[in-house]
Amino acid sequence: MELLKRFLSSMTVNERKDFAARCRTSWPFLRNIAYGYRLAGEKLCVSIEKESGGAVTRRDLRPDDWHEIWPELKGPPNA
Repeated sequence: MELLKRFLSSMTVNERKDFAARCRTSWPFLRNIAYGYRLAGEKLCVSIEKESGGAVTRRDLRPDDWHEIWPELKGPPNA
C-alpha cells in the first residue's frame, strides 16, 4: 500500500480527514489500509480511486484479487 501511503502523506491532517469523509470512511481506517493492517472493501476501493482522481486505483488497493472483483478492468491499466 505504499502508493496510498505516499498519496496520503502529501496531504495535511485536515485534508486527510476530508478525503476520508469523501470516501465515506474514517482517517484511522484509511491509515490502517495504507499500513497493511486492513483490506479495503470493494466499495471503498472505488471511492478511493474516484476521490484520488485515479492516483490510487482499485488495482493498487487489491493487487491480489482486483481481476476477480472487477473483471471489466482486465487489460492494460491505462487502456
